[in-house]
Amino acid sequence: MELRNICIIAHVDHGKTTLVDHLLKQSDTFGSHVTLDDRVMDSMDLERERGITIQAKNAAIKKGEYKINIVDTPGHADFGGEVERILGMVDGAVLLVDGAEGPLPQTRFVLQKALEKGHNIILVINKVDRPECRGTDRVQQVIDQTFNLFIDLGATDEQADFPILYACARYGWCTENYDDVEDLIEGRKKGTLDPLFERVKTRIKGPSVEKEKPFQMLISNIGWNDFVGRLAIGRITAGEIKTNDRVCRKGVNSKGEPLNETFKAVKIFTYMGLKQVDCEVMSAGDIAAVAGSDAFEIGDTVTLNEGTDALPRIHVSQPTLAMVFSVNTSPFSGRDGEAVQSRKLRERLIREVRHNVAIRFSETEVPDQFRILGRGELQFAVLIEQMRREGVEFMVGKPIVLTEVSADGQKMEPLERLTLDLPETYGSDVTRMFQERKGMLMTYDNVGHGRIRLEFDIPTRGLLGMRSKYLTATRGEGIMSSNPIGMVEWKGDMLHRINGALIADRTGVVTEYALMGLEDRGAMFVKPGVDVYEGMIIGENSKDNDMNVNACREKKLTNVRASGAEILVGLKGIREMSLEKCLEWIDEDEWIEVTPKEIRLRKKVLAQNQRSIIRKG
Repeated sequence: MELRNICIIAHVDHGKTTLVDHLLKQSDTFGSHVTLDDRVMDSMDLERERGITIQAKNAAIKKGEYKINIVDTPGHADFGGEVERILGMVDGAVLLVDGAEGPLPQTRFVLQKALEKGHNIILVINKVDRPECRGTDRVQQVIDQTFNLFIDLGATDEQADFPILYACARYGWCTENYDDVEDLIEGRKKGTLDPLFERVKTRIKGPSVEKEKPFQMLISNIGWNDFVGRLAIGRITAGEIKTNDRVCRKGVNSKGEPLNETFKAVKIFTYMGLKQVDCEVMSAGDIAAVAGSDAFEIGDTVTLNEGTDALPRIHVSQPTLAMVFSVNTSPFSGRDGEAVQSRKLRERLIREVRHNVAIRFSETEVPDQFRILGRGELQFAVLIEQMRREGVEFMVGKPIVLTEVSADGQKMEPLERLTLDLPETYGSDVTRMFQERKGMLMTYDNVGHGRIRLEFDIPTRGLLGMRSKYLTATRGEGIMSSNPIGMVEWKGDMLHRINGALIADRTGVVTEYALMGLEDRGAMFVKPGVDVYEGMIIGENSKDNDMNVNACREKKLTNVRASGAEILVGLKGIREMSLEKCLEWIDEDEWIEVTPKEIRLRKKVLAQNQRSIIRKG
């Protein structure tokens, strides 16, 4: 069969996974009796809960005499490492752009990587049934913006001459003729994704490979099979491999020195639909999964023998943030889950690094604390949530921005391009908010329908803790996304959090009576009946200093009774602190204690007589 290897590029929530659903349903891959779930490629629980793609995954479909390998890539910049390693497996891309929102930063980030690889692009304008697109010239504006983006990113003449399709992925149709869109929306015409299938066949080139050379495959992903264990997934760039062949894994050891391991390819799998299917022989150009070694790592090359050269290892952009993971040392350690020792925590973090090339691991001066380097708060939040669901207890510190020193001795920090899409009413408040965080307003566009788009160049430090504040300022109507663009000189000190913390001064159970007496002091994070310990943070102070308070005080019983019925007074409300909110809120002298059942905030020094209530900075 003719081969085509493609990936789908899109910003978060532009309809990428939904489009893949309908491509699978309208192909010749499944029988008429097979029913596919919605968002079938988002197989992780976290992906379904958050509505985003986190891990890149493979599928393959048949359409006529063609086999099309599809890789569903994440749309969020925090998972850019997934994108960078996957683009080497494909020969072209479908760029999916929301017809109302247009190309956004994550679109730019992934598209730039695809153009650098020399891939041809098919542009699909999705969600053309949105009210903002109908009866307006918004779709044409989005096409112009996308073309300008291609030129800005240095696309070749062939790449910039991209075909355009108009689609509604939710209902599974597309067309190359914009005049048909209204009839398709109203149901006067029936549409399918056949125009997209045809464009994939004609626009995307078949794999450029060397079938006569010895076997070579770069490992771009790692999988698991219950019967044969670890799987090396990648595109075969040369030669062919057969079941039970003796092959060689060319990798590196912990010191970065070359390492060769010979093993037998006990099983070879190809993709058909969403399943891995046994295969006796696989040839150059196809995407295969090979079993036979438990030491596979992303970036290794599987070759026919030790004499065959290894392919260049996968390189991804440098991390911008660091976070310390620690063994749980709180008084409640071991109550809800497994209080792991430092050895187990270290092994779990190293295992994550092997699967995800976008994060790095390093030791710290403290034996039971380890530093993980990554791209963004969301990437850390996903890792923490995965470990939490495994029943592990641990603590994490505040995300710290990674700095460098330039050749002339200047301190440098990462800079990001921040794009905000929001109602025009909140424009001035939002502009002031980000300018206070050292952001520089670069562009101000009125996109119509009462909405504006702002672009800031802002240090990564300035974005920490800003997502929830931005959503509050825009009443939940704002869209926020950012993309790393390089390093700049240190922009000076920046206050992370104005307010101090309310800290429990003893171990006990929180009472409603005590919280009612503390309400005027600030916002509460805990409810009555919750167990607390000395040094645990129970709320945010209304002033800028920390305050030790008694949250366990009970009402004393007396023999005095009021003549009338007692007046019942309820608490004003408790601020629910999710994991993301905790990551945004904490300061450098605080930990987040993560257990399978609870997320608690605490001071690093628990005893109140050993720490100051005056906050620095």
